[in-house]
Amino acid sequence: MRVLVTGAAGFIGASLSHLLLERGNSVLGLDNMNSYYEVSLKKARLSRIANQKHFQFQQLDVSNRPEISKLFEREAFDVVVHLAAQAGVRYSIEAPHQYIDSNIVGFGNILEGCRHNHVAHLIYASSSSVYGANTDLPFKESDSVDHPISLYAATKKANELMAHAYSHLYNLPTTGLRFFTVYGPWGRPDMALFKFTRNILAGEPISVYNYGQMVRDFTYIDDVVEGIARVMDRSPNHSQEMLSSGVPWWIYNIGNSSRVDLMDYIRNLEHALGVEATVELLPMQDGDVQATEADVTQLENAFDYRPSVNVADGVANFVAWYKSYYKITVHSE
Repeated sequence: MRVLVTGAAGFIGASLSHLLLERGNSVLGLDNMNSYYEVSLKKARLSRIANQKHFQFQQLDVSNRPEISKLFEREAFDVVVHLAAQAGVRYSIEAPHQYIDSNIVGFGNILEGCRHNHVAHLIYASSSSVYGANTDLPFKESDSVDHPISLYAATKKANELMAHAYSHLYNLPTTGLRFFTVYGPWGRPDMALFKFTRNILAGEPISVYNYGQMVRDFTYIDDVVEGIARVMDRSPNHSQEMLSSGVPWWIYNIGNSSRVDLMDYIRNLEHALGVEATVELLPMQDGDVQATEADVTQLENAFDYRPSVNVADGVANFVAWYKSYYKITVHSE
């Protein structure tokens, strides 16, 4: 299978590309290598797969319409997995235009490429953030997602609507995946686990918002990429029971389907590091939500799969990777 993976130098994209290559697929990876966080980490992720026979990489921004169009005309992709996006809820308040350019314009360019070049299935990253102001847990795909509380969430909701329109108008099979707080080795430095680890090891306090009263559905990276690979194996079709009647379009949650208190998450990190954290309790940040939890019944019914790695093991794996990657030796008392 010939697969285009956008955001291939990113956390999920690099891990997915690695898995797909191991399973015998041909992958063309795309990434703009922006400096939202350390580019050296992106290069290190790519270095794990750069020399594999069936991997190619191109540095390109998905918002560049002429070049994306040329790419689709030049290459023949069976499946496109679109993970490229400007990430981060909080940063969307500071830099909204980057989200519009990458997440809206860029996604439109990918849709057009798939439409005009007979791509059999487009899979794209959505987010648990689309559930916005919802408070009933666990979140179900059938819940209303009409009240986003950040621009990032609004762009992901827009992606789902854009995909639906293309599925309806052009019979393009599309599947959106709502990821729930992905973590693990090779993760993003702007996310809590990375920040907490860095600060704890430096002897600096960690910032914990909403005074620690936060609940998350933490989903381990290997579980996420396995879920994507399962979805790739079968695209939506008219014979399936659709969330939107008669359209080859589907949305799935990919989460661990368990609620974890943020303070318990931190305790798991302290245990893995052998170092106690100094916690600075702060008010809730704009655009953030108090709790998330995924209902993964749809995913399990369709693909006989549900994420399963527990937080204690996942955090320990991240810490082991972090210490190896940054060459850190920790002596616990």
